[in-house]
Amino acid sequence: MIDLRSDTVTRPTEAMRKVMATAEVGDDIYGDDPSINRLEAWAAERHGFEAALFATSGTQTNLLGLIAQCQRGDEYIVGLEAHTYKYEGGGAAVLGSIQPQPIPMNAFGGLDADAVEAVIKPEDPHFARSKLVTVENTQHGRVLPQTQIDDLRALCQRRGLIFHLDGARAYNAAVKLDIDIADLLQPFDSASICLSKGLGAPVGSLLLGSAAMIKEARKWRKMLGGGWRQGGILAAAAHHALEHHVELLQQDHEHAVLLASLLDESAALRINQGWLQTNMVWCELSDVDTDKLTALAKEAGLLISPRGNSMRLVTHLNLTRSDIERSAQIINQSMHALAS
Repeated sequence: MIDLRSDTVTRPTEAMRKVMATAEVGDDIYGDDPSINRLEAWAAERHGFEAALFATSGTQTNLLGLIAQCQRGDEYIVGLEAHTYKYEGGGAAVLGSIQPQPIPMNAFGGLDADAVEAVIKPEDPHFARSKLVTVENTQHGRVLPQTQIDDLRALCQRRGLIFHLDGARAYNAAVKLDIDIADLLQPFDSASICLSKGLGAPVGSLLLGSAAMIKEARKWRKMLGGGWRQGGILAAAAHHALEHHVELLQQDHEHAVLLASLLDESAALRINQGWLQTNMVWCELSDVDTDKLTALAKEAGLLISPRGNSMRLVTHLNLTRSDIERSAQIINQSMHALAS
């Protein structure tokens, strides 16, 4: 079965499984897990931060980053379609008492500095305290322009705000821009890096930031039930992914372009070429019974997950060129069958 629903569906490679099987482990609550300690020390240095924290998911590292840097009654400024606002269960508000201030995103999926500045609250007891700005890179597969990130960095410095990155697919952005990951992350005070998407680890994300912030986040991780015991088995997989799978992301991007080129566009299916930048192909659907489309594709050996009038097809390291070609064939045949 070919799976294009997400890059979260990846399976560990044989090399990764061997690393997991031989990983040194200990009790991380005591600070005794060698594999976790090595990963966190290596990740902090590699990404240009003082410290790092290994956690279960990107949702958790984003939440920890917000809670560790904001207080009750603070607010964070965020895009309307951003994962930290729309898709993480309202955790910052529910668990951290941090108010989101959502604003419209620009054409790249980022935030314009002028739009951010317009919603920064004055020091007044009527308002929540503006404390943090967060952006997501990539966003729906789009890469944020570095000039926009630099503008936001300058604004945050001038207005005394924390700048946080939801970098669930930051490595995809770095590969697309052909820059080092540390350079991509340099403007941010903190960052969350997901390891279980395109990088292919089975579980885990990293929170990066100052030593003081990571110490606070580690306390909150324990409070939220995220403390590891022998988590080194998973840390070893994550470390392997960071050292061996980054170069495979370029292939994922090329596979996305290939897939888009093989799909038959029609009045019922149009490809959003402007969003075809990394490992996602976004298709606009018109008058298509998506339940029937999903069922036809699955019957032919392809898993997809269209929603409403759109469909996201995501390439990843477990796919070959022949998988991509077969996927396009199945989608084309299914669309033609629905149209007849």
